Amino acid sequence: MAEAIDIVSIARQTDRITTTELIEAIFDDFVELHGDRSYKDDAAIVGGIGMLNGQAVTIIGNQKGHDLEENMKRNFGSPHPEGYRKSLRLMKQAEKFNRPIVTFVNTSGAYCGVEAEERGQGEALARNLLEMSNLSVPILSIIIGEGGSGGALALAAGDQVWMMEFSIYSILSPEGFASILWKDSKRSGEAAEIMKLTSYDLLDLGVIDRIVYENDDQGKIESSQVLASMKEEIIKELDTLAQLPTDKLIQKRYERFRKF
Repeated sequence: MAEAIDIVSIARQTDRITTTELIEAIFDDFVELHGDRSYKDDAAIVGGIGMLNGQAVTIIGNQKGHDLEENMKRNFGSPHPEGYRKSLRLMKQAEKFNRPIVTFVNTSGAYCGVEAEERGQGEALARNLLEMSNLSVPILSIIIGEGGSGGALALAAGDQVWMMEFSIYSILSPEGFASILWKDSKRSGEAAEIMKLTSYDLLDLGVIDRIVYENDDQGKIESSQVLASMKEEIIKELDTLAQLPTDKLIQKRYERFRKF
């Protein structure tokens, strides 16, 4: 098994699969929707409607880039408040039309610039958590790269939370943890081990429900095989969640997050 800090490095690599690539591989006839209806569109969040096994699904996710130019455009996957408000608008729309929701999470955290705070970043994150806790449709959240702090949690309050094998999910970065605890960011490797931020750790702790494996006993699994398996498992999980009465769905979601 790889060291925790090695998994952190893999999760941050620019060649990791992105939300738009996952949408293209898993869903059909995707139509992207834009804007929060208050301020502007945020390119760090991609969202819209696609078809999965004949069913309309709302898909929302952080979008990073494979190069500097695209990462600048996407703000390195770190949304402003309007990104979270766009995602909430699409979630409420999904609830109105009884569409399940799939979210893909890959962010080091919500953007922490002054302008984001001035436009209510904290309120936007809290509002997403509040509203997601009571949505009447199934929510499946998948961490595909970095899952950083409240910026990740605001898209990951799902009925099921999965992680790709070489992704991470934590309250802050190992560098930040080391800087706070030891005043030395160079001890990030030690911090990563302590933080229990890998998919293996979080499955053992019961924080997540499933690992989407990227390696097997023979080594790296072909990406096409990973995506085909993910698509099949998403279809099965959404079908399972759809069988639950609405009140039970919401209660189970609430109980899931209350224990943390």
